[in-house]
Amino acid sequence: MSSNHNDEHVESHNPPRLKEMSRRQFLTYTLGGATAYMAAGVVLPMLRFAVDPILQNKEEGSFVKVVEESKITNEPQEFHFELKQQDGWYNSTATLTAWIRKNDQGELVALSPICKHLGCLVGWNNDKNFPNEYHCPCHGARYTPDGKNLAVAPKPLDQYETKIENGWIYLGAIVPNTVVK
Repeated sequence: MSSNHNDEHVESHNPPRLKEMSRRQFLTYTLGGATAYMAAGVVLPMLRFAVDPILQNKEEGSFVKVVEESKITNEPQEFHFELKQQDGWYNSTATLTAWIRKNDQGELVALSPICKHLGCLVGWNNDKNFPNEYHCPCHGARYTPDGKNLAVAPKPLDQYETKIENGWIYLGAIVPNTVVK
């Protein structure tokens, strides 16, 4: 027994032997690494494409120059303007419309022409039966000059945020109507 014990003791002093890599293991590691490298080359651009718009700084409260203030009267006037917008990864220019006038107090009222009933476009004084009103030709919705709903539509016309700088009227985001109660 003592000789077996010595043999075990002698064997335990030998340095551990490094395992050699077989050809099969080498090929497996090489092909796996190459595949992972190629997959990363495909996946990383897709991840950047998906995440990049989220990381972009958004312009808060951007306003668009529309018309000179001196041209605005108490009678609503229709104005078309272009708004640059980004929808995810797609940049486009939208042509928008606003009905702008000054109310009796001299304040600007800029209304969206989109009817709150089913989304058709309203016009000013386009129905002889109802003068001095906005009228929707689709289903007969009617609105006051301030955008208050009179018939058919459940809500008043939305309005644009407005500001005046250097004699020009700028329009911003469309918000719920605060002029009418």
